[in-house]
Amino acid sequence: MLFTQAVEAEARQRLGAMLKGINAYRHHPYHRSVSEPDILWREGTSQLLDYRRFRTESKNNRPVLLIPSLVNRAYIMDLQQDHSFARHLAQAGHSVFLLDWNAPGAIEQTFDLGDYIARTRRAIDACAAQCGTPIAAIGYCMGGILALAASLGIQDRVDALILMATPWDFHAERPDQAKALAALLPGLEPGMTQSGELAVDVLQALFAGLDPMLAVRKFITVAHHDTNSTAARSFVALEDWLNDGVALAAPVARDCIAGWYGRNATAQGTWRVDGLPCDPSQWSKPTLALIPAADRIVPPASARALAATLPRCLELTPPVGHIGMMTARNARAAVWDPVLEFLSDPEGSMPL
Repeated sequence: MLFTQAVEAEARQRLGAMLKGINAYRHHPYHRSVSEPDILWREGTSQLLDYRRFRTESKNNRPVLLIPSLVNRAYIMDLQQDHSFARHLAQAGHSVFLLDWNAPGAIEQTFDLGDYIARTRRAIDACAAQCGTPIAAIGYCMGGILALAASLGIQDRVDALILMATPWDFHAERPDQAKALAALLPGLEPGMTQSGELAVDVLQALFAGLDPMLAVRKFITVAHHDTNSTAARSFVALEDWLNDGVALAAPVARDCIAGWYGRNATAQGTWRVDGLPCDPSQWSKPTLALIPAADRIVPPASARALAATLPRCLELTPPVGHIGMMTARNARAAVWDPVLEFLSDPEGSMPL
């Protein structure tokens, strides 16, 4: 009886702290406000954001194209005016472009992964043509797979590749979880068939399933933040981004859930792009693979499987999480500056 009462009291205390944190988040005054980049190119609902006007005037370093995942908003790579991966690279003298997918429109609802890879190539073409030189492609999470697949077909326009928390072997650490996700596909089909999309709420639920207690922990933590603190502002910025999700085109969802998670087609060598297997061993240029040590979304072993397949790959394991690569207080030192160092001399960065 005493034990039950103690458990109930602890549960009430934690729930109360969580609700206090949620209330603090909802009433926080922060709203994202940044100086907007230019738009270089548009295709369908996608656009290519151009950060060159934020570049250090005295430098003109290697151009880079940032390629985010399809399942979240691209501005995670430009989250806050004073804490932005894109602006950090631009201020170091790079011509920076960000491929902003946006939500699928009428055209994109028919897209499969091959269509998005073709669009990625056209974005690469636009950047290379604008700068008159090959570019470095930087892919984040799923964006890394798109970057690799797109670059394989146009190696004359991409001279370096950076993969940030990019999965490849979807059965590396949690095969049962991956197969369980694939088993959900028949139940998701009626909604996707009707709408042409995998809905945002479904995607959010799938991510929440990776760590069901995360919401409790994070809102209990924010309940103790000073409203005016940098930590509170950063929390709200990230939480706003997490809640600003986009749907996934139904054909892409089928490709990913059945092909990647179910059949592990990438690691098995059976995933095809342009009718041919997408083979990382055919990538001949320097690659930097950043594999976060505390990643709960992409198991490190999944990303290492890709790094091991690339012939010329430098692997780094920064002490951050998956989203922390963009948001953590130590992201500049642990992730962004090593990226700059690699970009300054990709060939010289290669292990002997």
